[in-house]
Amino acid sequence: MSKDKVKVLQVLPELGQGGVELGTIQIAEALTAAGIENFVASSGGRMEFQLERLGVKHFKLPLKTKNPIKLWLNAKKLAKIIKDNDINIVHARSRAPAWSAYWAAKKTGVHFITTFHGTYGLGPHKIKKFYNRVMTYGEKVIAISSHIKNHLMTEYNVPEDKIAFIHRCVDVEKFNPDIITPERLKSMIEQYELPTDKKLILLICRLTSWKGQGLLIDALYKLKSRGDFHCIFTGDDQGRTKYTESLIEKIKQYGMNGCYTFIRHTDDVPALMKACDIVVSASLDPEAFGRIAAEGEAMGKIVIASNIGGSLDNLKDGITGRHFISGNADDLADKLQWALDLPQSEQKKMSAAAQNFVKENFTKQIMCDKTLAVYRSVINKE
Repeated sequence: MSKDKVKVLQVLPELGQGGVELGTIQIAEALTAAGIENFVASSGGRMEFQLERLGVKHFKLPLKTKNPIKLWLNAKKLAKIIKDNDINIVHARSRAPAWSAYWAAKKTGVHFITTFHGTYGLGPHKIKKFYNRVMTYGEKVIAISSHIKNHLMTEYNVPEDKIAFIHRCVDVEKFNPDIITPERLKSMIEQYELPTDKKLILLICRLTSWKGQGLLIDALYKLKSRGDFHCIFTGDDQGRTKYTESLIEKIKQYGMNGCYTFIRHTDDVPALMKACDIVVSASLDPEAFGRIAAEGEAMGKIVIASNIGGSLDNLKDGITGRHFISGNADDLADKLQWALDLPQSEQKKMSAAAQNFVKENFTKQIMCDKTLAVYRSVINKE
């Protein structure tokens, strides 16, 4: 096989909706645009149609499983796929399917690359560390933020020269305030009955405690007397109904029932962001990258994010947005008050700085070019 010939198989649990899935589609699109044959293996999901549109073959396997026997069976199936399609690079993006992909790559003698998308739980006494470690077995391990790179080096002793530092990205063509038509904006406002006489504060993420919805409610309670804001929570609780109920009860106890809107899912996040004034990332634990904060910047919104994890890379405090002390409702309230009172001239200045920052550092083109360079680097070492 020619050293410059790249044929890639990306492996992930499913093609639902999330950062891992989106990154997979974006790389598939970039590979296809570059004339590089590529494939994806997963258990399927709502984003399969995007691969079909690109003409990328999808192999449907039960890759969400953690059952050791099924992992081994998946490895055998992946090995056959690799051989039948003359694949020379396997790129794993999640732990359970990474074990199958790793065994298949070893059996077939092809290159193995991983992307470390999160810090992953270590469990009591770090018992999950061995399970997680497969994500460090790649010839190159892609770290999506400084936080992840440091985690790899300190927790797993991965040598720095083995790590490829590639931020996740924002689709600046999609997250562009200039392309949101008045009709699209009006439709979004009417669909969810959003108030137009208040400042809208947006938190987009699944409903789970570490994402900080409760913290934001506590912070906004401290600003209740203002009466000039409305908060929107967008995200599915994925069956965590008790948590959702606890948020609703907290809002009720604070006497702020009319101050919140819950949106389970929207297909038009850019239009929702366009309708809002402030985008918040309130995570209590470090985000691996924090894509929503970067998307908010791309949309020219005032972004407030925790001072931990990936947000330290994708937001410049005081220039493109503001950091607040993670987990501190008082400091979050202070930053929200600052944002609500920010003069229009300062908003415009920060908005322009944020959009430029994203375009210079976090575009899809940058991420894809760097990833394709990693693929070529391992092939050219043969």
